[in-house]
Amino acid sequence: MSDYARIEKAMTYMSERVSGQPTLEEVAAHVHLSPFHFQRLFCRWAGTTPKRFLQAMTLERGKRLLDEAQALLDVSHSIGLSGSSRLYDHFVQLEAVTPGEYKSKGLGVSIQYGFHQTPLGRMFVAVTPRGICRLGFVDYAETEEPLAELREEWPLGTLTRSDASTRYVIDALFSKPSGPQRGPLSLHVVGTNFQVAVWRALLRIPPGRLASYSQIASTLGYPRASRAVGNAVGANPVALLIPCHRVIQKSGALGGYRWGGAKKQMVQTWEQVHCESEQHFGAGK
Repeated sequence: MSDYARIEKAMTYMSERVSGQPTLEEVAAHVHLSPFHFQRLFCRWAGTTPKRFLQAMTLERGKRLLDEAQALLDVSHSIGLSGSSRLYDHFVQLEAVTPGEYKSKGLGVSIQYGFHQTPLGRMFVAVTPRGICRLGFVDYAETEEPLAELREEWPLGTLTRSDASTRYVIDALFSKPSGPQRGPLSLHVVGTNFQVAVWRALLRIPPGRLASYSQIASTLGYPRASRAVGNAVGANPVALLIPCHRVIQKSGALGGYRWGGAKKQMVQTWEQVHCESEQHFGAGK
């Protein structure tokens, strides 16, 4: 088993058993390592200790962040862009396909895609010359499903596998705050006007914060459209960068996620502990 696979398996194990607060020994045994070696491996790949990761997984934290969310959503679209978070250091520029591009079904568009290991699991990335069009989690043996979805969205596009050409997306997401700064990340997505509006609203939720489906709906001027917002969130083609993992139910419960509740909690927790680490890093400059 690779180091990446062990870390993903350990995070999933903790996410599924958070109420029981498993011990370091139990998690280490689950991935067939001694506690000492597991702790070192986890810190190296996840950037935090197993104990800190587990402590960040609480329903109370979700409720507290929800209480803070509405004020953040009500301010200008630039909220969070000047913060210390690495995601907002290079920020994200979302661009929807034009009606002409949609009608052409990708004719003449060159799309490069790749599969990459990350601390959160294996990911599929696809990019057009104008930006990232697909980003999502995939099983270690899975290749056909993400490619089928990509072909369905861009049926006349030219698809070429190039892990090297798509690596920059993973580097931007998982590089350390002390690493080199990068320019903006551009997204080139297919969606209805309403879906794109919801995705833009998600970009206004700063890393480490959460918002509810109803808060997003109210921000868009459709306070009764929580279900429609949920459908748009679920149709998000670019995981992590369009942060659908930051949207939960108003009760504080996780809500849905394409890759399962354990993965959603894992992503939220990973982001939370890294935001805290980056704030500490910035304070020490």
